[in-house]
Amino acid sequence: MSRKPISVVKSRLHQNCSELIEPTNDSHSINDTTWCDWAPFDKNNYKELLGAVDNAFLVAYAIGMFISGIFGERLPLRYYLSAGMLLSGLFTSLFGLGYFWNIHMLWYFVLIQICNGLVQTTGWPSVVTCVGNWFGKGKRGLIMGIWNSHTSVGNILGSLIAGVWVNEQWGLSFVVPGIITAAMGVLTFLFLIEYPEDVDCTPPQHHASGGLEENQDPEDLGNSPKESSLESATRGSKEPSTQPAAISFLGALRIPGVVEFSLCLLFAKLVSYTFLYWLPLYIFNVAHFSAKQAGDLSTLFDVGGIIGGIMAGLISDYTNGRATTCCVMLILAAPMMFLYNSVGQNGITNSVVMLIICGALVNGPYALITTAVSADLGTHQSLKGNAKALSTVTAIIDGTGSIGAALGPLLAGLISPTGWNNVFYMLISADILACLLLCRLVYKEILAWKSFLSRDRGYKEI
Repeated sequence: MSRKPISVVKSRLHQNCSELIEPTNDSHSINDTTWCDWAPFDKNNYKELLGAVDNAFLVAYAIGMFISGIFGERLPLRYYLSAGMLLSGLFTSLFGLGYFWNIHMLWYFVLIQICNGLVQTTGWPSVVTCVGNWFGKGKRGLIMGIWNSHTSVGNILGSLIAGVWVNEQWGLSFVVPGIITAAMGVLTFLFLIEYPEDVDCTPPQHHASGGLEENQDPEDLGNSPKESSLESATRGSKEPSTQPAAISFLGALRIPGVVEFSLCLLFAKLVSYTFLYWLPLYIFNVAHFSAKQAGDLSTLFDVGGIIGGIMAGLISDYTNGRATTCCVMLILAAPMMFLYNSVGQNGITNSVVMLIICGALVNGPYALITTAVSADLGTHQSLKGNAKALSTVTAIIDGTGSIGAALGPLLAGLISPTGWNNVFYMLISADILACLLLCRLVYKEILAWKSFLSRDRGYKEI
């Protein structure tokens, strides 16, 4: 919710002033077509400047994410997450206060975005770890798919809240989400429960009790959940030396699948974040809606994201094929993005339907990798029941993805002056690369299915 307003306000920071009625007390000349713009975004290079503001946040977020996961394993998550939310609310509000304080210096907006990017890295590793602690392998895809809809709900709320003030006092488009974020940080501090054992609940089963998982050691399967629950249930009474040590960065990289899914997410997030930051401006420029209408219409992409995240989780639970589910959705996303750019603006119905479908196919794999896949790998059986890897693995995967999130809007800012078609060709290329990076894991899943089916057939014959 605090990240989305910048994409809605962009069209207000630089717009066609000739279509507006100039105030009678204005001191600008009659031929000045930038009188209504917000300096320093009133120049011809405004797209590059807006891209730099986006990138300040995203590069800081990507760099900070790799460090954040390491802290997340070693600090109480409730304090860590609450502090991050309070600071996120502060920096989001400070960006909007630039309007009320009449600030026109680029370095101010860039600096605020860098600080905001760094403090927001406390969020994702912490929340995935908490949810991973509570839910086991069985229905993790569906549960986390439903839970992950909060990201799209946040985007929708951010667009709608920003849209209320975008044409008047656009500073409030940031201040109000900032205040709400900080208030939620207080609620988190008061009510978040990190572990089921803290309220005398049984810890979940983190590994499947049978089925398609390859390279499975029966001894690990039987022992690791018990060891994990015993360690966590008695962690208050044990000496520090008997607790499992937090995993190292290189140790997390050696978990099978972490590198492939991280690189896949880099390209998947590149596509998703380009839509997040540039879709309202694309609709504003190509379909010629007002800034508020473009912001409202762009929320349909996030509605599709909710549907896609839940569908991806449900299908991957049923098939036990996380990589294959991602790959199929990425394959379908490429032609759908091409169609949206070609005919998506031919009528409101076309636009609505294609935005929802594109949102589902683009955000489905992104949602699955950052939630269920991260939790699966963070509790992988090669860790022998050590649950201290969840935050680090989540941070590595999301941190790598965030490099793509930084590159996407930057490339869009550089390419869009040459035409929106070229932006979509870039997005389709990234989508195909994301798909190709999963080929080895898809092949392994297909082999596992064949092995399971042949074993199942053998039992029936007996």
